Amino acid sequence: MSELIKHECGIAFIRLLKPLEYYAKKYGTAFYALNKMQLLMEKQHNRGQDGAGVVNVKLNMRPGNHYISRIRSNTSTPIKDVFANIYAPFKKMQAKTPERLADVQWMKNNMEFTGEIFLGHLRYGTFGGNNINYLHPVTRENNWKTRSLALAGNFNMTNVDELIQKLVERGQFPVETSDTVTILEKIGYYLDRENEKIYSEYKQKGYSKQDITPYIIEHLDILDILKKASRNWDGGYVIGGIVGHGDAFVMRDPNGIRPAFYYYDDEVVVAASERPVIQTTFNLRIEQIQELSPAHALIVKHDGGISVREFKEEEPKKACSFERIYFSRGTDKSIYHERKELGRLLAPDILKEIDYDLQNSVFSYIPNTAAVSFYGLKSALHDYCNNIKATKIKEANSLDENIVKDILSLEPRIEILAVKDAKLRTFITEDTERDDLVEHVYDVTYGIIKTGEDNIVVVDDSIVRGTTLQKSVIRILDRLAPKKIVIASSAPQVRYPDCYGIDMAKLGDFIAFRATVELLKEHHLEGIIDETYQKCKAQEYLPKEKIINHVRDIYKPFTADRISRKIAQLLTDEDINAEVSIVYNSIENLHQAIPDHIGDWYFTGNYPTPGGNKVVNKSFINYIEGRNERAY
Repeated sequence: MSELIKHECGIAFIRLLKPLEYYAKKYGTAFYALNKMQLLMEKQHNRGQDGAGVVNVKLNMRPGNHYISRIRSNTSTPIKDVFANIYAPFKKMQAKTPERLADVQWMKNNMEFTGEIFLGHLRYGTFGGNNINYLHPVTRENNWKTRSLALAGNFNMTNVDELIQKLVERGQFPVETSDTVTILEKIGYYLDRENEKIYSEYKQKGYSKQDITPYIIEHLDILDILKKASRNWDGGYVIGGIVGHGDAFVMRDPNGIRPAFYYYDDEVVVAASERPVIQTTFNLRIEQIQELSPAHALIVKHDGGISVREFKEEEPKKACSFERIYFSRGTDKSIYHERKELGRLLAPDILKEIDYDLQNSVFSYIPNTAAVSFYGLKSALHDYCNNIKATKIKEANSLDENIVKDILSLEPRIEILAVKDAKLRTFITEDTERDDLVEHVYDVTYGIIKTGEDNIVVVDDSIVRGTTLQKSVIRILDRLAPKKIVIASSAPQVRYPDCYGIDMAKLGDFIAFRATVELLKEHHLEGIIDETYQKCKAQEYLPKEKIINHVRDIYKPFTADRISRKIAQLLTDEDINAEVSIVYNSIENLHQAIPDHIGDWYFTGNYPTPGGNKVVNKSFINYIEGRNERAY
């Protein structure tokens, strides 16, 4: 989308199933897993650029040896920084004692990040600042390997306060209130309980403390731990974890809100937030990679046993549609076709908006991520032209050369109108000077548009806040002196906050919401705003399961088209000469294009969990009361 919004994080998991020497011999490197982890993370860099981290666990280490390594970075190039620091000691070794690099067992015993299990994370900050303490993986270390835990995830919980209270009731004293620490402590609590249960059982049988540890490793029930820990969770999540002795898991929320994929063979188990990255990294066919089912966990035991087990009752699947529209890489086979279909389905409304005047209309897209949707629109426009051509040919009395050429000349005018320059950064605080920089983020192609005659149609992935459209895109397109500017969004109007991973938390940020409030005021319907506020306040302290999304009421008096016209008005400054209109895709088109990912709460207000209704009402209360803060 033309404006930046932060969004879901990404995870990457690798578990080697053979001895390390196997990979050194077969692939010619002792860094097989480390190299693959770097690729998995680089291929998912779109999912998180605020920070990155990697944790590695070594199997079957003797007491006295370090078995968990972790590194995190919040620099401007976090993935590069993480792996530069990991590889630095090996580069020094290459220069001084290269023979050590060939001794796999020596490296495992003496060097960090030379174990069999890796968990990586890419962060987009949705809670707290970008302090390195907020970065994943997070750890809960203990002298007992079976109690040590490392976690990394792509998640937001809507009921953190409730979860913290549960911890307090069990006698714990949480020192932080983030959902990351809360989840770590929840799983850690039940991990401790499971350890204690097995320890007590074998202690009663007369086993010594030292002899009990192997039995704990053998009998630790990861599935039961996840069942108990997740009992009260409300949110969207994919969470990966490693226990110190080598058990590991990747779990997905019951509604399948956040994405997760996995693959395994006799050499490796791998999981990631996106399917194409596994395909590319391991050179696989699409059918070899499986999607992790909602409410299921991929569990890999310390001995290499693999299972996919249900840890919670599965709910109706509401996989995030924004993943398909914008966030995930467009190289995925299904996502590519879905985005093209979104663009194709925009064609009828766009043609209507330009009064079907193809000869005086130029089509393009902003930003580059909208290219696939644009190709879908382009295909639909060609089909439209071909239908007109076929009709004219049938109706023609004669088909001499000039008539045929005239008929065949009808084609959509496709051009590159705007190019994004290198990202501009500034420490200037004055709004006017900052706006001047924003206006010059894009450059335009001159000499294509007929002054005062041509329409410009530009496809965007989604229009959320509208800031970049108003301050940059519309202004630079207006320099070309078109008659009309049409901005077409492949997504419907974003009307409600997301609370499951995307940084869209405040109602007042959404241009569709602001436009609707303006319409209510213009039509003297402010009472609806007051009534909605009172309804939300009345439910503020109810259990989340009893809360209804009352914010939907404010949109009911107006059609989507009417709101779109108001949005165009709000985004058009007085000094813009061209007529400006905004076209959004419909909810019906969204579901037609993306039938298997129907999570649409940011468009419709149909939240998949009770916590979503609590968040949207709280967000509305914050807006009315003038609180510029998150609702969860």
